[in-house]
Amino acid sequence: MELTGAEIAIRCLQEEGVEYVFGYPGGAVLFIYDALFNQGKVKHILVRHEQAAVHAADGYARSTDKVGVALVTSGPGVTNAVTGIATAYLDSIPMVIISGQVPTFAIGEDAFQEVDAVGITRPCVKHNFLVKDASEIAGTIKKAFYLARSGRPGPVLVDIPKDVSNQKAPFNYPSSVSVRSYHPSQHGEVGQIKHAVQLLLEAKRPMIYAGGGVILSDASRQLTELVRLLGFPVTNTLMGLGGYPATDKQSLGMLGMHGTLEANLAMQNCDVLLAVGARFDDRVIGNVKHFNQEKRKIIHIDIDPSSISKRVKVDVPIVGDVAYVLGDLLAVLHSSKQKPEPQALAAWWAQIEEWRGKRCMGYRNSDEIIKPQFVLEKLYEVTRGDAFVTSDVGQHQMWTAQYYKFDKPRRWINSGGLGTMGFGLPAAMGVQIANPGATVACVTGEGSIQMNIQELSTCKQFRLPLKIVLLNNRYLGMVRQWQEFFHGNRYSESYMEALPDFMKLAEAYGHVGMRIDKPADVEPALREAFARKDDLVFMDFRTDQTENVFPMVPGGKGLSEVILAEEL
Repeated sequence: MELTGAEIAIRCLQEEGVEYVFGYPGGAVLFIYDALFNQGKVKHILVRHEQAAVHAADGYARSTDKVGVALVTSGPGVTNAVTGIATAYLDSIPMVIISGQVPTFAIGEDAFQEVDAVGITRPCVKHNFLVKDASEIAGTIKKAFYLARSGRPGPVLVDIPKDVSNQKAPFNYPSSVSVRSYHPSQHGEVGQIKHAVQLLLEAKRPMIYAGGGVILSDASRQLTELVRLLGFPVTNTLMGLGGYPATDKQSLGMLGMHGTLEANLAMQNCDVLLAVGARFDDRVIGNVKHFNQEKRKIIHIDIDPSSISKRVKVDVPIVGDVAYVLGDLLAVLHSSKQKPEPQALAAWWAQIEEWRGKRCMGYRNSDEIIKPQFVLEKLYEVTRGDAFVTSDVGQHQMWTAQYYKFDKPRRWINSGGLGTMGFGLPAAMGVQIANPGATVACVTGEGSIQMNIQELSTCKQFRLPLKIVLLNNRYLGMVRQWQEFFHGNRYSESYMEALPDFMKLAEAYGHVGMRIDKPADVEPALREAFARKDDLVFMDFRTDQTENVFPMVPGGKGLSEVILAEEL
């Protein structure tokens, strides 16, 4: 059976079980949009900007463990998508992006809306392809999905010239695919696993450090079983929140630049550290030299061998899928007669409780002005901790990570590695589409929300009942905080002097708008908003302009060189 290249591309998506494609049409992809129109299995979500298409596909993928799919045109279509692609790349999110390209005969001729999509995206994709013949489309898309979801996940771009999408070729979708020199490991090396278990059982001050790899490999159950079996403290990175229940007493909360005092000091002072699906990045351990001042044995589990000993030298490297490796670790532990030394562990927990007793997350609440932390605490109460929560980037992101207690994986959706403002709203759209009927909240700032606020139109078209929690302090809050701490209170271009009336703006898009000025109105507003199951409600909370995020480890400092809030 011969089909056009465009028809083949859509049939490939059907074969992969794709439910939704997020995209924006343009000249180079019109044949593909024609093929979309002529079928009913794959649904298309029309966004208002290509960056939002990729972020929405990203949110869809993060909340489901499915491959997100975006479709954009050539030239400005694909360049607009690059920020979303880079966001997914740095957070290891499985995605396939199909981009249109000028006809093959025009490539390299500076044709209208031509850019080198493969060259531009090469640094921020797991892999990319330029398809030059319709007969290659099926095999290429099969490879793209395989690469996107296997090993360390990531975005894969398939660039299809317009004439190729109109060529005819036989359609035969491969049942399997093999990529030369690409064979990701699942199980770790047995000897290393046994060595790791021995170190863990002999530890006097153990610590488990869990990152986004736990979420990506769906290993929360195995991690939770391991932590409870050993009785060890555990901390999660920003990307790993929900990988272990935040309300459990063994959880020390998030670590890193804005992590808890107890998590950071336990991380710094442990004698055996088990790192699970994490990469020791700069926002987690701060200054590497400072971190290395304390001698400890480090066990590192990661699917990507290039991440092991990249920033911190480890003693027991274990390359493999986190879920499989933790399963193997548990099997060895269950068969061992040795147990962790109870007296040493009790003394270690006593030290941790002393650090925990400093209440590093305390803040001075007010009856006069809304504190952002208070809004997040009430959001947690009103949603009973069961919402999907997306965020943009800045102070509001950190407060959400600190005060919303994520007990389940895939409920916390944020841009970690790239720190992309404008991520929150389109990501929330993808989450809502993937999880119809679920409660989805987007926590954002007045700077971030304006970067993709046009997606309120998409929400109206597809009736997405998101709840937008805007913490509006009239500043680029995190920029202002750094300018206060490190730049002599010189607030260069961080004050937002010409903000719209967000309540009226939401109403102009056909949604429900609220403005909340008083602390006493915070909880009633949230309850009213979440009671409106079928409406998008945009809540503009006018918050304290002077509030800062604490604790804080300044850039270039070590985990124990933390700045705490003033004494309460």
